[in-house]
Amino acid sequence: MIFVSKYKRKLYDSVKMKDFRDLVNRYSTLYANDIAFEYKETPSSEEHIKITYGKFADDIKSLGTALLNLGLSKKRVAIISPNRYEWCVSYLAVTTSDMIVVPLDRALPDNEIESIIIRSKAEAVIFDKKYSEVFEKIASSKNSSLSSYICMDNLDQFTSYASLIEKGHSLIINGDNKYDLVEIDNSKMSIMLFTSGTTSISKAVALSQSNICEDIYALAQMTDIRKEDTFLSFLPLHHTFESTCTFLYGTFSGITVAFCDGIKYVQKNLKEFKVTGFVCVPLMLEIMYKKIKKGIEEKGKTKLVQSMTKVCNGMLKVGIDLRRKVFKEVLENLGGKLRILIAGGAAMSKDAIQGFLDLGINLLQGYGLTETSPVIAGENDKYKRCGSVGFPLPGIDVKIDNPDSDGIGEIAVKAPTVMLEYVDNPEATADVLKDGWFYTGDLGYFDKDGFLFITGRKKDVIVLKNGKNIFPEELEILVNKLPYVSESMVFGRPEADGDYKICAKIVYNKDHFNEIHKDISNQEEIKNIIWNDIKNEVNHKMPAYKYIREIIVTEVPLIKTTTQKVKRHEELKLILGNT
Repeated sequence: MIFVSKYKRKLYDSVKMKDFRDLVNRYSTLYANDIAFEYKETPSSEEHIKITYGKFADDIKSLGTALLNLGLSKKRVAIISPNRYEWCVSYLAVTTSDMIVVPLDRALPDNEIESIIIRSKAEAVIFDKKYSEVFEKIASSKNSSLSSYICMDNLDQFTSYASLIEKGHSLIINGDNKYDLVEIDNSKMSIMLFTSGTTSISKAVALSQSNICEDIYALAQMTDIRKEDTFLSFLPLHHTFESTCTFLYGTFSGITVAFCDGIKYVQKNLKEFKVTGFVCVPLMLEIMYKKIKKGIEEKGKTKLVQSMTKVCNGMLKVGIDLRRKVFKEVLENLGGKLRILIAGGAAMSKDAIQGFLDLGINLLQGYGLTETSPVIAGENDKYKRCGSVGFPLPGIDVKIDNPDSDGIGEIAVKAPTVMLEYVDNPEATADVLKDGWFYTGDLGYFDKDGFLFITGRKKDVIVLKNGKNIFPEELEILVNKLPYVSESMVFGRPEADGDYKICAKIVYNKDHFNEIHKDISNQEEIKNIIWNDIKNEVNHKMPAYKYIREIIVTEVPLIKTTTQKVKRHEELKLILGNT
């Protein structure tokens, strides 16, 4: 049965685009003189480089024209770089020229870059200079289909991105209209995205321009993203979450995209770029929230903030919002302008969610996958429920397949945003696409009002001998609430009797731990203190069958993807291989 929320899903009017050409036309007609991108050459630079939407549209057309003149029509073009302006130009120049873009994970090791280049059958690549060595090696090996090597920076051994922009511009002035004559088929593969994981198991997701345009149309009916907004871009652009939500949906709305100087510069960038919003993963928000709480505690204002929060929330009920005035000092530490956060990718602590909302920052939780372009469900500016991921976006149907007695089952999706297929992998495609439904592999349930809750990955659920199901994410949220815990992973260790022992690998922050427990450096003593906290703060809140029975304590971060998702299978190999 498909669940339909009782709430009206649509809040705002929007316009539907048929393809990325429509998007680029918006740049040159609606926003030509507005700032599309802002960034610095280096973190220490004082000068801010600002690029208008008009120039952005011109650069897209110029590069597209040059690529067409390289004979790349209908070919596959890979892109790999840190987040930068040239990445965005390249992505849209390729896709609006009827070529297929292959965004590569910027954190891949050289051997995996080469493997994916070969698997993708890309005939051109556009890259940052930091990848020059690997592409020199690929060029000399002659094992790939690459014929064009385009560097975003000026290196003599490669074709220069800047020279192609100049060439394309000159060709257009002299009457070349190849770009204008291109017709886009919005229903065929235009984006090939490799899922996270090693190249031997990663799958190539085929998305069309229609898929992503439909998702942008749905998002624009849910959230109030304004032309005046500046969004900080720091999640990798190769991933659909950042690419669709910040880059494509953001520029559809006319925002300024500010490129982050690096994760350690986030707080500084929030202030200097006057950031009003950003898209991120819950782990980062939870770290930010812990820092906010710690700052309040250090100033001895915890009780004052708690009492003022109650006052502000009471005033909200009668339509008066005092939060941003009352908590101005706290908000100044986040740049002073921050008003909206969009989070997705994992479960998030209810305390952190409510904490940001209490400050007057609109935090919207969402849910999606690469295969769904990506957003399936989300909270909107009017309807939120702490701990949920909102409800299905307009035009997207969601059902819970084979629910258990608690209503928990696999989440399945039917929507125009669902991928076309896994490229060259009909078996994997057939596993997830059945009778028009995409089966996500995620488990969840709807509450009585239609809000969707995610309980975990189907493959990660720990099933005990007594038939009880344990969802690791549920326990991890409680473990992560401990003030010194950076992150954790709950898993089942196989026992000789065929059952599982519930265990947790806990990454703790030594400095935060020492602030609470002075002069303790003995590892066994540290582990005992953490173990006592687990028993009192986690197990005490759970039925006995969910008790964590064993812990591993470390300062070493968990193995993660570039979007900060824990690679559970790799962690388990490491843990179980060492026991």
